[in-house]
Amino acid sequence: MFNWGDAFGFEHYFAHLLAKLILIVYGISLVLILFYSILQLSLAVKYKNSKSEVKKALPTFDPENTPYVTVQLPMYNEYYVAERVIERVAQMDYPLDKLEIQVLDDSTDETVDVIARKVKEVREKYGVDIKHIHRTNRVGYKAGALDSALPDAKGEFVAIFDVDFLPDVDFLQKTMPQFRDPKVGVVQTRWGHINKDYSLLTELQAFGLNGHFAIEQGGRSAAGHFINFNGTGGVWRIKCIEEAGGWEHDTLTEDLDLSYRAQIKGWKFSYLEDVIAPAELPITMSALKGQQHRWMKGGAECFIKMNKRILTAKNVRPSDKIHGLSHLFNSSVFVFILVMSLLSLPVLHIKDSFEDLNYFIQFGSIFIMSTLFLMFYYWNSYRDKTEDKPKSLLQFGKRFFQFLTISMGLSLSNAVAVIEGYMGIKSSFVRTPKFNVGAKEEGKVENKYDKKSISLITIGEGILFLVFGFTAINRLAFGDLGMVPFHLMLAIGYGSVFFYSIAEVRPALFSFVPKFSTRTSNVNA
Repeated sequence: MFNWGDAFGFEHYFAHLLAKLILIVYGISLVLILFYSILQLSLAVKYKNSKSEVKKALPTFDPENTPYVTVQLPMYNEYYVAERVIERVAQMDYPLDKLEIQVLDDSTDETVDVIARKVKEVREKYGVDIKHIHRTNRVGYKAGALDSALPDAKGEFVAIFDVDFLPDVDFLQKTMPQFRDPKVGVVQTRWGHINKDYSLLTELQAFGLNGHFAIEQGGRSAAGHFINFNGTGGVWRIKCIEEAGGWEHDTLTEDLDLSYRAQIKGWKFSYLEDVIAPAELPITMSALKGQQHRWMKGGAECFIKMNKRILTAKNVRPSDKIHGLSHLFNSSVFVFILVMSLLSLPVLHIKDSFEDLNYFIQFGSIFIMSTLFLMFYYWNSYRDKTEDKPKSLLQFGKRFFQFLTISMGLSLSNAVAVIEGYMGIKSSFVRTPKFNVGAKEEGKVENKYDKKSISLITIGEGILFLVFGFTAINRLAFGDLGMVPFHLMLAIGYGSVFFYSIAEVRPALFSFVPKFSTRTSNVNA
């Protein structure tokens, strides 16, 4: 591959130059992944240390003096789950004379009638002040719905729940006392998982989300860095929303955008890890990829929008700026993983062709160091530990490498989303289909909103599965084992994502793909 380009009296001069350029880009990707893992490690250490600190007693709920709260439930064509969340929120244990519910309905199908009937039913059943607000357009999507209804809210505070959430009835009792501190603008809670044990796919999502809600949110909160409202499962002080400039819909992650604008203004965010807001995880690969696309692209859009404001903010500590920028830049790690993965193929040929460059290739061990840092990160957020520590470590190791492998398999799809975000390519807000899996039986899980198709990205994932699989087998056969584990993980990751994506579109072609199980889940996990 590199036996060409003789020039200036040097054999393979231009091939050697190209090899150096490839190794430089490869090395930069490795270093950026290491930098990401070091920051995650620092948050894990801070989180771990905070657990040994004496916690301050939380303020208690006072029903006589608690403020007026408006609960907003944004939804769009949620035929399967709309009634479930309305019923649950209507049962909240909070003074009825201080509670209002706004069902923000942008639906264009029969969901409108379903919501109207349910709103009338719970109003009569529980005596709660609940309104059905139906928009005939989707201007601004979710952010637009929240923003348009806010002027009519009776409350000083607004709690927001996506339609797949089932908050405990005492949710407001646990969160509202935090607002006795007039500087607190947001209270965010930890997501639980209604259907964690539904399948391996949901178990891996829960594993990753637990890392975010323990280490990222908990670690940043403990260190006093910026955290973010996660779009749902939290409460805003309306004055905070207004002073930060209100909901804007120029990014796909309006929650992340508003969170940073509010904290730059000096508002404090309170994170309650022990208060859980259970939610449904996506159960199909198409739904997961759609959700990941929105989160990754939205993160990149927020980085472009907010990086200068963070850097020039006068009242923000340097450490907060570093962690804030890295937080918004986090989704870019998938671009670095994709670049590193693709360049690892010519790097093998460079190793075979140029002995004088082999010293540089040895720095690939940086990836092992990054992996160890991330293992520490996820071990401290792992919620399936038992008293049998050796068994817990083995189970964790298995789950961690499963998670890492599938994350690698999603790197093409996620990297494309990030690049679109940086390039300013706009797309509509595509909400994640909900299935109400608690009411379904195996073999009968259907959702007309879960649009499945074989995209160019899916085809690309299939090609990468073949390329990395062939490379791993070829190198294994010739005894060159250095990158075999890495390429095997990539092959398995891309293969899993590809085959499940195809199986959802053409199930008859892949009857060998394991069916999802439907076990009862621990929502606190």
